[in-house]
Amino acid sequence: QVKVVESGGGSVQAGGSLRLSCAASGDSVCHYSLKWYRQSEGKEREFVADIDPIGHPTYGDSVKGRFTISQDNARNTVFLQMDSLRPDDSAIYYCQTSDPRWGLRCFAFGQGTQVTVSS
Repeated sequence: QVKVVESGGGSVQAGGSLRLSCAASGDSVCHYSLKWYRQSEGKEREFVADIDPIGHPTYGDSVKGRFTISQDNARNTVFLQMDSLRPDDSAIYYCQTSDPRWGLRCFAFGQGTQVTVSS
């Protein structure tokens, strides 16, 4: 059973920084691809960032140039460095695992971590 745990959320003033972590574990057949999404109240879940196995990142338009994703493959962990935070970055940030070879067996979302940015 796949387990996903996010950490690092909190409250910060606009212009500040936070670093989120996401660790996946639980099923040895899964070669985890980890992605970040976020969802704020009344809005749909939004793609934030992901990174492929060779380290190439992809970002949502709203975070480009401010957020940086990185990974530690040995520990099935990804990090999201969030700089120049704005109030509209406030949301619950979710990490999602997947492995195209195994479908739902390796697919899971974590419980999320709250990020609050005050003006």
